[in-house]
Amino acid sequence: MDTVSGPNRHEEERLTHLVETYQLTLLRLCFAYLHDRALAEDAVQETFLKAYRALPRFRGNASEKTWLSRIAVNTCRDMRRGAWFRHTDRTVTLDMLPEPSVSLSPRDDTITLAVMALPLKLRECVLLYYFQDMNTGEIADTLGISQQAVSTRLMRARGRLRKTLEQEEYERG
Repeated sequence: MDTVSGPNRHEEERLTHLVETYQLTLLRLCFAYLHDRALAEDAVQETFLKAYRALPRFRGNASEKTWLSRIAVNTCRDMRRGAWFRHTDRTVTLDMLPEPSVSLSPRDDTITLAVMALPLKLRECVLLYYFQDMNTGEIADTLGISQQAVSTRLMRARGRLRKTLEQEEYERG
């Protein structure tokens, strides 16, 4: 008699570990892409579902964080491609962001808003590098681009952020 076996205990334990370790990190990443808390939560849930299905094939060539981030980024990109998504207001305010694990200063709030205002290609590199603590190689693997492209995007993002923050300082007087 042929039966389909259910998930094994080891895979369930691995998934539990992944959720406990990376859930908040992925939520912040998905929110940065989607600008909507409910959609970000859906994207994180979908990310873990996809990861669970792929666990038997995960060889560890990349870190768990890189692997999950790539799944999350692709999930968010798929969600953004939907026609209804393009016709919805996605303006971000600070109170919409998921709570950080440490308290932020007003300067941090200004930086966060400046990062969120970057074009998507620049913003994703900044988020992965500074907020997810990934190196350029991990970001390249996550986004499916070259390390040189990551470095270029980070350089452009830093330039835009510097200009925005200098303008903020100037306006404050």
